[in-house]
Amino acid sequence: MVVLSLQVQATQFSLLPQRQPLRKPSTWYSIRCGIAEPSGEPAPFGQKTRYNDGFFEKAFMTLFARKMGKFAAPPKAGTDKKKEWWDYDYESFVDVSKRVMQGRSRIQQQQVVRQVLLSMLPPGAPAQFRKLFPPTKWAAEFNAALTVPFFHWLVGPSEVVEVEVNGEKQRSGVHIKKCRYLENSGCVGMCVNMCKIPTQDFFTNEFGLPLTMIPNFEDMSCEMVYGQVPPPFEDDPVSTQPCFSDICSMANPSSSLCHKLQA
Repeated sequence: MVVLSLQVQATQFSLLPQRQPLRKPSTWYSIRCGIAEPSGEPAPFGQKTRYNDGFFEKAFMTLFARKMGKFAAPPKAGTDKKKEWWDYDYESFVDVSKRVMQGRSRIQQQQVVRQVLLSMLPPGAPAQFRKLFPPTKWAAEFNAALTVPFFHWLVGPSEVVEVEVNGEKQRSGVHIKKCRYLENSGCVGMCVNMCKIPTQDFFTNEFGLPLTMIPNFEDMSCEMVYGQVPPPFEDDPVSTQPCFSDICSMANPSSSLCHKLQA
């Protein structure tokens, strides 16, 4: 049913910068959903992309926001009006995420996201997923294809791309053109603690299908590679990433790295 709100087009794309996994130019299908920009593409870095969210997008935002709200700190005084089911939008979803971070360590933030994700699934779902999708090339490619239409509301437009996993080329990569979550939060710590690490951990350890996410903090794009085992946090380049000091309300300009990434 989600596809009712999608606009699909054939797209020609080229190689990403060298820090991204290898992929070759190819024609594939990309999802261009809810983008209100005249070009139909995300706004350039430094500008906020405009979206027209539909019924299904707002339903997902509301569902996740209400689930996460159970773990969030109280809103600021004067903004504590109780939200009804359809009062949520992307901004309020991001605000709930920020309040989840308050008073919690990096590990505790990730644990909250794990609990929220598990609460969205029926009992026994991870075990069933492992049976249906063992860690094979086919499973990695299938989940990459599913990611594009089902997570556009969270990360914005994306496309399936070819990547190299363990020396083998396969179409199990997802290139997120400009991550909506990172763009709206402006926070490196939220990207890493509330999205990248818990999502990697959930697929790798709960579902048994390795996933590595590689955010590019220079243009806010991101590469998801299904089938690739993620590195330990200490060996991941994101562990030394500084804050977006100009746009993040929680930034610590005096720190050489994002203080939200410290334990």
